[in-house]
Amino acid sequence: MKVMTKKLSCLLATLALGQSAAALAQTKPANYPTRPIRIIISVNPGAGSDMVARMTAEILHKAWGENVIVESRPGGGGIIATGIAARAQPDGYTIYQNGFGLLMQGAAKRVDFDVLKTFQPVVRTTEQPYILVVHPRVTAHSIKDLIALSKTKQLSYSGSSGIGSAVHIGMSQLAKESGLNIKYIPYKGSAPSLLALMGGEIDMAATSAMSAVGAIKTGKVRGLCNLGTKRVKALPDMPTLKEQGYNTVVANAYNLWVPAKTPQPIILALNKVVSDGMNSDEYTKRLQAVGSDSADWVSPADLKKEVAKEYAEIEAAIKELGIKF
Repeated sequence: MKVMTKKLSCLLATLALGQSAAALAQTKPANYPTRPIRIIISVNPGAGSDMVARMTAEILHKAWGENVIVESRPGGGGIIATGIAARAQPDGYTIYQNGFGLLMQGAAKRVDFDVLKTFQPVVRTTEQPYILVVHPRVTAHSIKDLIALSKTKQLSYSGSSGIGSAVHIGMSQLAKESGLNIKYIPYKGSAPSLLALMGGEIDMAATSAMSAVGAIKTGKVRGLCNLGTKRVKALPDMPTLKEQGYNTVVANAYNLWVPAKTPQPIILALNKVVSDGMNSDEYTKRLQAVGSDSADWVSPADLKKEVAKEYAEIEAAIKELGIKF
């Protein structure tokens, strides 16, 4: 599975945003919004996804003045939240935030509908690596130490939201590449996984950089490795897997989705307002402080092509690794 990286330099990203504003100059759509908007997430409060959703809610509220409610619907490896969002009216008042998890649900046939036909991607908000954190009792201080330790005993890990999640697939790829001897223990998202790790129930967790930064600061977990392709500003001394000689990448990118028949003017307006907000100085700095990056602007049409490509990559990874659900 390929990591989603920033495709342009800061200068080109600025130019692209300027061009998007001219090409998609969207005023507030007529009669929208006139009541609160809800953003559904599939994880518990406190997770990285929750932080991004709350930033998105702030951006929309500042732009349009309506309240935006973040609604947490964890459970079922994200399927509960996906089902609620799929049944919502296509009127722009229900937005679903999900990363690669939604694509994994579809690729693994964990939902009884085609996710690419049921949902329209609106905007990519952020991109962030996963960080491998360990319980203090784990003596390893590098990925090679960890591999050596796992030869003496199988190590338990968790993260993300269940079987077939980005963490499960990514760590399975790392195990295949490196010989790491690990067992996956599913929890309902990164926040419960981190609590289990702090309590000594598991040896380690792969969690979004946004969740990892705060957890590391508590001293109850130790950061071991950045599973992405580049170091993050919030954890500048933590090396990536690539720096340590491995090719596996475990990363995520959060998208906003709406039901497929949502009116195009609403989709375009949401795309512009959210992307402009996330790429503003205020939110860029806030994201970088917790280990994330704002995503470059991309149109809904181009994002749809991108997620279709990611979907195919995830299907291939599930088949290659023989992951059972």
